[in-house]
Amino acid sequence: MSLVRLNIKGISYSQTQNGAYALILNEVDGDRKLPIIIGAFEAQSIAIALEKEIKPPRPLTHDLFKNFSDRFDIVVKQVIIHKLVDGVFYSSIICEREEIEEIIDARTSDAIALALRFDAPIFTYKDILDSAGVYLKAGGKDDKTHDIEKEEALIEDLITGGDKEIKKAVSEDYAKFSNKELDKMLAKAVGSEDYEKAASIRDELSKRQ
Repeated sequence: MSLVRLNIKGISYSQTQNGAYALILNEVDGDRKLPIIIGAFEAQSIAIALEKEIKPPRPLTHDLFKNFSDRFDIVVKQVIIHKLVDGVFYSSIICEREEIEEIIDARTSDAIALALRFDAPIFTYKDILDSAGVYLKAGGKDDKTHDIEKEEALIEDLITGGDKEIKKAVSEDYAKFSNKELDKMLAKAVGSEDYEKAASIRDELSKRQ
């Protein structure tokens, strides 16, 4: 499968849902954009890395990882968004130390926050971009405003749609499930990186102990 290089266009936030963000990636040799829902902390970390002039008084988690890696001569060579399952993106960080390459699984938001700090390129596979990319046909000057509005509407739908799914999961009545069923649901939630749902399930299991 062929790799497509991406760059970061920016971070979009929902006009209607507080704390909801989307990281917008753009294919380098094309017009498609790949929107990825991220958390507020990751959005802040990526935004700080994009603004080179901003220096936090104390290192953020991703800055700490960069400092740790520098101390032990670990270099992040590239980040690959390699899988998309049920709306969840999975990524790998390709690292190198003493000419030995290692592949480390990571959340996409964390991987990109680190890629920025290491000036490492970001890639995805063509089939992922084909299935999840947002393509806006380039128009003339009169069409630019319409294209921007269309893009913002698509991103807003993505963010609010994801937020609705989170709210639905959080508000679900877990009391009706058995411990065995909750254990399976917990494993699935963690596997899909739905940590809010996982926390709600853990709360219900804790009540029963």
